[in-house]
Order: sequence, then C-alpha cells, then structure tokens
Amino acid sequence: MRLSIQSKLFLSHFAAIILVSGSVGTYFYHSAIESLMTSVRARLQNSAALLSQGLSVTNLDVVRQESDKNSETYQDGVGQLREFVEVNPDIAFIYVMRKIGEKVVFVLDSDSDEPALPGEVYPDVVPALLQGFDAPAVDEEITTDRWGSFLSGYSPLDVGQDNYLIGIDMFADEVQAKLQKIRLTGVLSFTLSLLLALVFSRFLSQNFTSRIQRVMSGLSTIAPDGHARKHIEHKGDELAQLKETFDDMSARLSDNHQQLATKEAALLAYKDDLENRVAERTTELVEANQRLTQEIVERREVESRLAILSKTDYLTGALNRRAITESLEQLSDKIGEQDHAFCLVLVDIDHFKTINDQYGHVVGDQLLQHVVSWFEDNLREKDKLARWGGEEFLILLPDTTIAKAKDIAVDLCQALAETALDSNKGAVSITASFGVSQYHVSEALDSCIQRVDDALYEAKNAGRNQVVIHDVNNEIKQS
Repeated sequence: MRLSIQSKLFLSHFAAIILVSGSVGTYFYHSAIESLMTSVRARLQNSAALLSQGLSVTNLDVVRQESDKNSETYQDGVGQLREFVEVNPDIAFIYVMRKIGEKVVFVLDSDSDEPALPGEVYPDVVPALLQGFDAPAVDEEITTDRWGSFLSGYSPLDVGQDNYLIGIDMFADEVQAKLQKIRLTGVLSFTLSLLLALVFSRFLSQNFTSRIQRVMSGLSTIAPDGHARKHIEHKGDELAQLKETFDDMSARLSDNHQQLATKEAALLAYKDDLENRVAERTTELVEANQRLTQEIVERREVESRLAILSKTDYLTGALNRRAITESLEQLSDKIGEQDHAFCLVLVDIDHFKTINDQYGHVVGDQLLQHVVSWFEDNLREKDKLARWGGEEFLILLPDTTIAKAKDIAVDLCQALAETALDSNKGAVSITASFGVSQYHVSEALDSCIQRVDDALYEAKNAGRNQVVIHDVNNEIKQS
C-alpha cells in the first residue's frame, strides 16, 4: 500500500512526539515515585533510630509472656510508645520486638484496639525487620499482616540482655494515596500528550504538504516560451515533485544554516551561563555543608558536657549520688557466685560544720575540693569516688574482700589525718570517720548501704577519726 507524504509525515511526527513525551513522562513519573518512597523510607528509618535513643524503658527482659502486660515495665513502655503515636498522626503503630534464636516475638505494642501480646510470635519473615536487630533498616515494599498493610522502619534497641528492636508502621493507605496522585498526574499528562501529538502532527503534515502542492501548482503553469505547459501527471508521491523545487530549497537551506549558527551561538552562551550558575551553587553547597559540620561538632561537644555535668558533683567534680547509685545497681545485677564481692566505704569529714563556722563557707568548699583531689590521688585506678551528700563521700572498691577493704580504709584514715588544707585563713587540719561494709550476692543493695551507714555512725559516736567495719555477721573497729 502506497502512503502519501502527508500520511507519512503525520505518522512520523506522531510517533516522534509520543516517543519523546512518553520517555520524558515515564522518567519523571518513576523519579517522582522513587523520590516519594525514598523520602518516606528515610523518615521511617530516622524516626526509628531517634526513638530507639529516646526510649527510657529499661530491663525489658522481664516482659516475656501475656501475664507480664500488667507489670510496671510493660505499662510504662507502652505509655511512652502511645504518646509518640499521638503526636505523629501519620504513624499507625510503634512496637518493640525481641529476637530469640530464629523467632521474633512481641514485647510492647502501642495498638490500643488489638495489641500484640508479650511473647506473641510474629509469623512473617521480613528481611528488613531481621536487619533491624543489628542496624537501622526500612521495608523495601509494603508489608501486609493481620493488622493491615504498612511500610515500616526498624532500629536496634539496647534495653536488656536479649536482642531488641523498635519498629514504626506507617499505614499503606497514606503511601498509596500519594502514589495514586502521582499516577493520576501521569495519566493526565500522557493523555494530554496524545491529544497534542495528534493536533501538532496533523498540523505539521498538512502545512508541509500544502506548501509542496502550492509550489507544484505554480510550476505547472510555467513554460519557457511563455505558453502554458501541458499538464503532466506525476507518478509517485509528493517527493517526486520536490526535485523541481531544488533551487528554492537551496535558498531555504542557506537560511536554515544561518539560523543554526545563530542558535549554536545562543546555545554556547547559555552553556557558559549554566556552568557559572552551577559553580556558584556548588560553592554555596560546600559552604553550607561546612557550616552544618561545625554545628554538629558544637552540638556534640555541648551534649558531651551536659552528660558529664549530669553525672558529676558541681562543686568537687566527683561523681554525684545518682551516678554512683547507677554504677552500684549495675554491678549488683551482674555479680555472680563466682565473682569477687565488692565493698563500700562511707566517709564523713569530722567537725565539718565547725570548720565552716570558724573559717567560712569558702574555706569549707575548698576543703571538700581538696579532699576529693586527695582521694583521687590515693585510691586505686579501678575504685570510684562519689559525693554522697554534704561532707559525706562514698567509695566503691570493686573485686575487694572485707579484709582488704579494711586495710585500705585504715590506710586512708591515717594518711588523711596527716594532711592539712592551706587556706588564706591558715592551715586547716583534716580527719574523717570511715564506715566499711561488703556487698553479698543476692542481697538488696539498700541493705549493704544501710550497714555502711550504720558503721559510719558508730565511728562518729566512738570519737571520729577511725574506721568501723560492719559485715553481716561481725563488726570490727580500727582507730
């Protein structure tokens, strides 16, 4: 079948426009979907990582079965998860899971209607979920289970001896709604492209062939002798007639060459301008990145200083009561029958009130700072010193028996009595009373603290500047 030039031009223009518009539309459609999914996944992964750092629940090892949902640890953890869900309306659920061997079980679940119970096994194998026990991860695609369809982010959680993670679910409906909007836009764009392709292809083909017909119609009436030429029927399509218009086409080609040179010059100018703008933008991005890096460094320094301040006494720089109590609780939880016991020494500076009254509070503060510095120079590297309150200090002696603790306390008591503080109001002699006790496996930490406090009380009542040891079954005094 022979096609006319008009039909060929129409089909070629239509195919070219559809190809270009379809390629561009497909590229932007997939880019928009990929950008949306990347943004959603990044938010889920970052939210899970941040929440894993901000969750204050500890010792989730005790929540293992359905009956544990009434425990204070479970209620406190679920409460924190639900508070986070309430302030993030696009988050469906937040939960904590434990990995036991190859099984993954629920520990906490923010769902108030149909929560997963503690110890309930999660039946589905989700690769991103398993990765979440080791590092922050996010689902590659929407996951469906008995609670619905979601896109989820995960992050490891350090709250006990087992492997834990925290998961955040976003309803798939929200993700699908955003994807549907992009799809609808793509369909409308493609439909509009079809209509425009039809209109422009028809216009271009008719315009092109009509020019050829007008030229051929004029040429058919011209004769060398001034007489009309006999009309000759041409065989073939309109291209066969273009041979007779070669001169006209040569002139137009010359014009096109001039236009091409003009456009090329304009294109080179645009390219130079674009390169300059890209260079300027690159410089701005580098400067912004440097500022951001500096801000991150400064923020980390502030966080480090705040962490130190929260664990130390503002006056002496020693550990505060809260920090040493946390250390004692951790040590008492980990100690076993095969481990060495640890001992506590409670020290009270003798007649501290009298020193304050006689020399003033400034000297009293200097005395406390001097005592802390002296203890840090004379204690073992593994020992810990904390200001227990006022002029009382608590010393933790790890891996130390009661007999060894007694020797250490006696040496410290005698050596401290030989020191003095050189103040602007004269030398201030220093003595202190010492109470010593040993922690025993499986006993309450408060019991050991009470014993060492009783020992200190007896040392003060017995005349101060001496050591009293209280153990579970005996008592020893050393002056």
